[in-house]
Amino acid sequence: MTSRLEFYREPSWMAQFPFAHTLEMTYRLAKGVLEVSLQVNNLSTEPMPVSIGFHPYFQLTDSPRAEWTVSLGARKQWVLNSDKIPTGETVPIEQMFPDPSRIALKDYDLDHVFGDLVRDSEGRAVMRVRGKAQQLEVSFGPKYNAAVIYAPQPRTPAPARGGAAAGPPASPNFICFEPMAGITDAINLAHRGVYRDLQMLAPGQVWRESFWIRPSGF
Repeated sequence: MTSRLEFYREPSWMAQFPFAHTLEMTYRLAKGVLEVSLQVNNLSTEPMPVSIGFHPYFQLTDSPRAEWTVSLGARKQWVLNSDKIPTGETVPIEQMFPDPSRIALKDYDLDHVFGDLVRDSEGRAVMRVRGKAQQLEVSFGPKYNAAVIYAPQPRTPAPARGGAAAGPPASPNFICFEPMAGITDAINLAHRGVYRDLQMLAPGQVWRESFWIRPSGF
């Protein structure tokens, strides 16, 4: 399935991001693997920054979040300020996870940005979550050079008022592996000289990349 967005046709969008371009997304399902491919065409007369990403939610159904283990194919973690914006500083991922290949999700409240992704022979970086038997693997193509991992801990709701029964505690049984073409707020950080890996697309050129979702054990 392919969809196409002609961004340049909407004046209110152009007022916010003044680069004429189109976006084309294709979903391909084959042999149990879903490929999500993106094509960006720069129709403007100036180089266009590319800082696009996805925010997919994933669930396992054979076990609760507290029993999931996660593997992150990254070497660095971006230090964030109180607004969750990178400061420009990075630290080794081992400062947060002693073993990034086997992370007990129950021990962490995640909303973090990672970089220097570990690549396989095809240039893909792999993020993985495992339950009892089920597993989801998300592979990022080479141009997705950052990953945001979002998996908040369950929160206990506030006590009910007026004698009403309290609702059940929130239990977010999900994790987000987010393929990113740049870190959070990449364009502004690059403008300030804090971020040096912002991707630029020349006039008339096309940016293409994919990520892949591979479930097993379901």
